[in-house]
Amino acid sequence: MSYVRGFLPWIVLAVASSTIGWQWGALGALAATAVVLHLDRRAGIRAGALEFGGAVYFVALAVLAFAAPHSPLKAYDGALSSGWLAVIAGVGLATGRPFTLAIARRSVDEETARHPMFLHVNMVITAVWTVSFAAAALLGAACVATGESELVRIAVQVAAFAVPALFTKTYVARIGERRAALAAA
Repeated sequence: MSYVRGFLPWIVLAVASSTIGWQWGALGALAATAVVLHLDRRAGIRAGALEFGGAVYFVALAVLAFAAPHSPLKAYDGALSSGWLAVIAGVGLATGRPFTLAIARRSVDEETARHPMFLHVNMVITAVWTVSFAAAALLGAACVATGESELVRIAVQVAAFAVPALFTKTYVARIGERRAALAAA
C-alpha cells in the first residue's frame, strides 16, 4: 500500500488530466504531493526523491499547462511524466540512493533498513522501475507520434506501474522467504 501512497500524486495527475484537463491534473497532483508531505512530516517520515522530484515536475507542468493550455506538449503529458519518473529513479540509482528506499523503510525495522542487502534489494527494485518508466516514456511518445488511441496510451501508463509493482511484490516476497530459510537453518 505504501507504493500506492508514494505514487498517489502521479495517479491524481493521470486521472485528472484525462478527465478535467492537464492544468487541473497538475494542480491536483501538486496538492496531493503537499498532503502526502504534510502527513509524512507529522508522522516523522522523511520525504524522498519521489515526493520532491514530483513537486518540481508538478509545478513546472502547472506553469506550462496554464501558460500554454494548447501546447503540443499536452498530448505528451503521459510520456513526459514517465520520463521524469525515469530521471528521478535513474538519479537515485546513480547516487546509490534508490527512490524505493524511502518507501521500503516504512515497512521494516531499523536493523533491516541498515543491512547492506536492504540497499541491494532496493537498487534492484529501483532499476526495474527505472526501465519501466523509461520504456513507458518512449512508448508513450511513440503512441502520440503515430496517432494511437487514448486507450492505448492509458494501457502503456498502467503497464508502467503494474509490471514493476508486481515485480516488487514477488521479489520482496522471495527475499523474505530466503531470509526466513537462512534464519531457520
